[in-house]
Amino acid sequence: MDYKKAGVDIEAGYRSVELMKKHVQATMRPEVLGNIGGFAGAFDLAGIKEMEEPVLLSGTDGCGTKVKLAFIMDKHDTIGIDAVAMCVNDIACSGGEPLFFLDYIACGKNYPEKIASIVSGVAQGCLQSDAALVGGETAEHPGLMPEDEYDLAGFAVGVVDRKDMITGENIKDGDIIVGIASSGVHSNGFSLVRKVFEMTEESLNTYYDELGKTLGEALLEPTRIYVKGLKAVKNAGVTVKGCSHITGGGFYENIPRMLPEGVHAVVHKDSYEVPAIFQLLAKEGNIAEEMMYNTYNMGIGMMVVVDPADVEKTIKAFESTGDKACVVGEIKAGEKGVTLC
Repeated sequence: MDYKKAGVDIEAGYRSVELMKKHVQATMRPEVLGNIGGFAGAFDLAGIKEMEEPVLLSGTDGCGTKVKLAFIMDKHDTIGIDAVAMCVNDIACSGGEPLFFLDYIACGKNYPEKIASIVSGVAQGCLQSDAALVGGETAEHPGLMPEDEYDLAGFAVGVVDRKDMITGENIKDGDIIVGIASSGVHSNGFSLVRKVFEMTEESLNTYYDELGKTLGEALLEPTRIYVKGLKAVKNAGVTVKGCSHITGGGFYENIPRMLPEGVHAVVHKDSYEVPAIFQLLAKEGNIAEEMMYNTYNMGIGMMVVVDPADVEKTIKAFESTGDKACVVGEIKAGEKGVTLC
């Protein structure tokens, strides 16, 4: 008896590392110390000495049951973008710059090409957010997970000067809410998605005219990363007073998280066109509108609150990085919360 006969193939692990090296190497920043394969990822913090009060920010998350679609479609090169996005968007939401990322892949059996494909997506997410992929772990779990399945999660660390943190404390009556378009469903609510649509290869490969693509392509579209857009807004001289990453819990849970006591967010549902994938989901699942807004991003992946005088600069800054942005609401005095109208 040996480890391979017990279900863990160490040689496959070595092969996975070799195949992913080129993807990992592409994410390196000058601050990264050492080579791929060390026991710990090392990152030089000398560059943050210029900050008055550097604050480290961190975030950890996964892709939820969206990975099930990757299994069925046998497409694994974008799910890693989702894992990175869920972490770095939260860091950016606080005004921070992501510095580095680590991934964790648990699988029933290590198929090196598949693992390398997953990591290529992680690396792409890191490139989109200017974060270095400094390490990770691929854990083979025979007997615990089916051989053809895996789970993916990650952890990111960023930094912000305390004076530049986005806290929401200065949001006031009359401020404007700018919404930034999502790329689709992102990585939340897939347990409901999988109840609405049949999760088969045939179903996911069905083309829908209203989507302009197959159902699987629309659902597997990776989460939009907003790091560069928010950085462009900051560089434009705009002070972002509040920021909300619209993830699980949709509008109703996430918008109030950026608000101080004494103000109320009013969002106009007709201020933008809800993407077809959400309309199809609501129709096919007979899902009430309130539940849709309480579960999904409904086409707006992030919202920022700015002074009315900064609205035009904010929208132009987001557009400079390829993001679509528009005014979706305003702040009014009142009880902390959100109203959709």
